[in-house]
Amino acid sequence: MSLMEPAVRFLRPQADSSSEAVLREEIAEPHYLGQFIPLHYHHNMLMDANRMANFKAAIDHVVFPGARVLELGGGTGVLSCFAAAHASKVWCVEYNPDMVTEARRLLAHNANGHKVEVVHGDAFEYLPPEPVDVVICEMIHVGMLREKQVEVINAFKARYRARFGDRLPVFIPTAAVMAVQPLQQTYDFFGFQAPIMQFQRVGAVHEGSLELAAPQVYSVLDFDDSVSPDIRWAGCFTMEQEGTVNALRFVTKNILAIRAAEGDTVDWLNDYLVLPLDAPISLKAGEALDVSFSYQAGGSLQSLARTLRATVACRAALQVA
Repeated sequence: MSLMEPAVRFLRPQADSSSEAVLREEIAEPHYLGQFIPLHYHHNMLMDANRMANFKAAIDHVVFPGARVLELGGGTGVLSCFAAAHASKVWCVEYNPDMVTEARRLLAHNANGHKVEVVHGDAFEYLPPEPVDVVICEMIHVGMLREKQVEVINAFKARYRARFGDRLPVFIPTAAVMAVQPLQQTYDFFGFQAPIMQFQRVGAVHEGSLELAAPQVYSVLDFDDSVSPDIRWAGCFTMEQEGTVNALRFVTKNILAIRAAEGDTVDWLNDYLVLPLDAPISLKAGEALDVSFSYQAGGSLQSLARTLRATVACRAALQVA
């Protein structure tokens, strides 16, 4: 199957002509979809200690002995294997046939791998043969872009309720909190000026990034509730220091599990996404910046970048004061 086929199937056409133009553009750029991530990228995820440790902690907390677990978009099967340490049965659904083969190979190396049934199927359509207690779904990219987390979870809940009733399983992750922050970002690459899209590792020192204001939350998605794929925000930042805003940093914190007894959560932060602005804006400390954007969950990175708007706010009012 070509990459174009899942692109056509997963995208949802809109009625207006502008949306149809965006649809045609994104079908022409099927690489943004997450359904066929290369095998070596899945192997890199296994080596990501931040991701692995937090998912294991969340699964160990949520999956109780004897539980029945479904994983949608299982990749290498690692999260299903974590669940199998406690569960009586795990169904691991994966659409990519190469990953199905790889997951079965890797699970055979693990003590609890026999409790995981790797299903070659579509996460948009599959239902387990019986009700489950926990659903794991990690189709997550920063900002809920590129991958189909929101759409897959919404579709699953609808068909699960239709077959098994209104009592839903627990979801891992249970929620996502997304924030945005204005930056003065260095785009000098050995004398070559290139305002480009960048990803930044969580916890690393980013010497080329000057934070001009604190992040603001622009969306909270609760997967136990109804989740809209329409994400839009307009807000105002007050500059904490003088600088030139030429980029916005997007931060996504995934709440994997809530530990009520401990009064905390198990979280996983995606790598930050830094998008350049079309026109840099110089601001003094105390001045304000209006920011707005909108996009569809699961859309391309470019679909967010196209809608970024940043303008000076309140400067006239500040001069009068």
